[in-house]
Amino acid sequence: MSALTWTGLLAIRLRTARGAALALGTLVLVTAFLAAAFPRGVDAYETRGVRHALGAAPPEQRTVEISVARGDVTAADPAAAYRAAELGRQDRAIRRQFEEPLRVSGDQSLYGVRTTKALNARDSWLPRPEGPDPAMSLYAVADLARHATLTRGRLPRGAASGARTVEAVVTVSTARTLGLRVGSQLHLPGLTVRICGLLTPHDPDGPYWAVDPLMAAARQDVSAGTPPQKYWRAGLLLSPQDGPALTATEGEPEKFWRYPVDASALTAQEAPRLRDRLVSLEHGAALAKVRGVAGGGALADSAVDGLLDGFARMRAAVAPVIAVAAFGIGTVAGIVLLMTGALAAARRGPELALLRARGASLAGLTGQLAAEAGAVALPAAAAGGGLALLVVPGERVLPSLLAAAGTGLLGTLALPLRAAAAHRRPRTAARADLATARPSRRRTVAELTVLVLAAGAVVALRRRSTAAGGGVDALVSAAPVLIGVIAALVLLRLYPLPLRLAARPAARTSGLTGFLALARAGRAPATAGLPLLALLVALTTASFGGSVLAGIATARDRAALTAVGAEARVFADKPLPAALQRAVAAVPGVDDAVPVRLSVQAADDGGPPLYLVIADPPAYSRLARATGLGAFSAAQLADPGGDRPLPAIVSPRVLARFGRAPMALQPEFGQLVIRPTAVRADTPAQPGGDFVLLNARSVARLHPDTYAEPANGPTLLLLSGHSLDAGALRAAVRAHTPAAGPPLRLALRSAERAALADSPLQQGAERLYTAAVVAGAGFTLLALLLSLLQAAPQRTQLLARLRTMGLPPAQGRRLMVLEALPQALLAAAGGALVGAAAIRLLSAGMDLAPLALPGASGGGALGAVRLRTDAASLLLPSAGVVVLALVVALAQAWLSERRRESAELRMGERP
Repeated sequence: MSALTWTGLLAIRLRTARGAALALGTLVLVTAFLAAAFPRGVDAYETRGVRHALGAAPPEQRTVEISVARGDVTAADPAAAYRAAELGRQDRAIRRQFEEPLRVSGDQSLYGVRTTKALNARDSWLPRPEGPDPAMSLYAVADLARHATLTRGRLPRGAASGARTVEAVVTVSTARTLGLRVGSQLHLPGLTVRICGLLTPHDPDGPYWAVDPLMAAARQDVSAGTPPQKYWRAGLLLSPQDGPALTATEGEPEKFWRYPVDASALTAQEAPRLRDRLVSLEHGAALAKVRGVAGGGALADSAVDGLLDGFARMRAAVAPVIAVAAFGIGTVAGIVLLMTGALAAARRGPELALLRARGASLAGLTGQLAAEAGAVALPAAAAGGGLALLVVPGERVLPSLLAAAGTGLLGTLALPLRAAAAHRRPRTAARADLATARPSRRRTVAELTVLVLAAGAVVALRRRSTAAGGGVDALVSAAPVLIGVIAALVLLRLYPLPLRLAARPAARTSGLTGFLALARAGRAPATAGLPLLALLVALTTASFGGSVLAGIATARDRAALTAVGAEARVFADKPLPAALQRAVAAVPGVDDAVPVRLSVQAADDGGPPLYLVIADPPAYSRLARATGLGAFSAAQLADPGGDRPLPAIVSPRVLARFGRAPMALQPEFGQLVIRPTAVRADTPAQPGGDFVLLNARSVARLHPDTYAEPANGPTLLLLSGHSLDAGALRAAVRAHTPAAGPPLRLALRSAERAALADSPLQQGAERLYTAAVVAGAGFTLLALLLSLLQAAPQRTQLLARLRTMGLPPAQGRRLMVLEALPQALLAAAGGALVGAAAIRLLSAGMDLAPLALPGASGGGALGAVRLRTDAASLLLPSAGVVVLALVVALAQAWLSERRRESAELRMGERP
């Protein structure tokens, strides 16, 4: 057959089957877009994560510092090595040593000479809190004028060589603390410093000033002697020309160059190379090059490599969890594409069998089908991949192109390969009913192989956990999918049995619809098992993914509740104002405001301190029940009267340390003898701590005078309720904060929970996982819709024939529903059961802490966050499958009723 003939046949096929071509193209386009977007989405959130890891760190942890001590300067003229011109030349040479991706922020860099040993100022007029002289550090640094505004006086000028008096400026904050002004003189050992100006930093929190806080403000330190004494430390900023003058002091000067790392253009793919550059700069070949410029004793130091190590650990902990989602959605999408090809091959089975019977070669037939599918699938895959590259930000292009190309190839080969397998040799037409089909030996071997793989994946995941690190293991990540595949294969083998059993009693009934529906379901072609496989795997993946997201939300709720103890927490170091409780109780959403006296008591056994919680039992028990933290009955703390020990609810650790014998505590208002009567793991006032909970009324009875003193009032207010008005609550707290004294502090459970999801790495991973779950649910519904639409023409013709024989419309709708229900119900029930089984099997190896809690690479303070069964995630996708099956069946019956029987039957006679 000529090329022109093949081209003509291809054009005719595409024109006559526009609907099928459009459906295939849309499916491939969407699948290719998702496949190409996934690696770019991973790159995007990982890049945001590494930039946040570096950007959120303190300035001192984001810099590279190179220093040369005085003893390591080996020049013939040591003073010349400290001159500003020489330091500037070395600065330019050091910058040239930095290679990509090590980028530094030039406008925030700093170099000069500084003293490493503080020099005491002997001037008597300087403040001395507890006796010791103020200690001064000297800095002869460059670019002061660019980073500060001169408030008074002028910038320092370089002193003559050998001069013992130099000029310096200080910040306004330092001058205010030490009482300095323009013209003040400070006498240091070997040097006199005259203050010539005051300045204000442009960006006190920027790297130029914040890395060494003494440059910007004086601070109070404590001496190391006995007894320790407080004294002031401050920085004096000299002219960069005065670097040589520092060599004559006892301050042990050193040259230094400080470069803030610029992470604004850093990508996740560059992070390992940046770490290697930093390690080489600190200990390797790059340090040798720097020493060739700065001096043989140069040292390089940076905390950036530690930040990158932390990011790498978090990235390695999150990656296996995301890989589970990737394998799930990828498998479901692949099954749907294969199912589309198989259904198309089944629909065109008579045509292909006729062509083979008339002499068409298998290779020629396969090539023609591949050309037909490729003409639609390949452009659609290219369009989907290109759209992902345009819409989804990311760095790498090759993984996205390969994913889109793989989708296009699968969409192209699904139909020809299935057709080639079904028409290897011409054969007479024979029914291959689902209810009577017998699996072949090859299928049995393949199913046993998948079973072994699934068992190995489950065992491996339970043993090593997703938080174990070490990268992504494909077999472990595919465990949920393999469980779904095994369950689908088992159900496919069992599916004919209930159909045969149900058809026998239905045949003896007088009704038509039940028997006919079951008979048609049993006579469905054997290829009808493929939609069941797709449905079951998709439902398992969607249920598993939904439970992962529910587990993340639950873990964050629990962590936020543990941090706050209630919906809101108002506390201070001193007793709270009496009017505060009434004010916050009136805030919208607040159900209860419980005042609590919380104090710390030293333990007699020398162990951790005890937290003494004194509250009103009825109100506090309501709060404990509302939060789920150590619920108890108020009667357990009933006042025993007299001098008998007070009943107490204690934590398990307190009981283990002191037992149930009476013990004495000595709070501010008097001695209390208590006896543990109940044990709770948590309590709202001190979740997880070593606490002792007492009845406030009992304490007030024993010590009426001291307990009622304002100085012994409640220091804690716990609020319960729903949808608290955070703005009104903050306003009430501000309004009752005393002008003098410690401030009132407010902690909100909602704010704590939001902070737990603040990491870009976790946010991006969670969003990507959510998108994968939603896409899996969409492919689930698509698989069901394709399977129902495949048999739609035959159902419509059957309904038309039955109506000509007098079948009422109501029975026609019932027939449609009953015929569609067996497969939908089996898939829905199987999906829910298999999803629950997969969660139970894999929960021991799925640690969600890296996704749920910031900084938790494998557990965190709350321990490992395990997968939990979520009813909504299990039931909603399954219910959606059943509802969609009913809607499609009823819609098909309604459309069939609106057409004339003769039109339907003539449509069925068309070739």
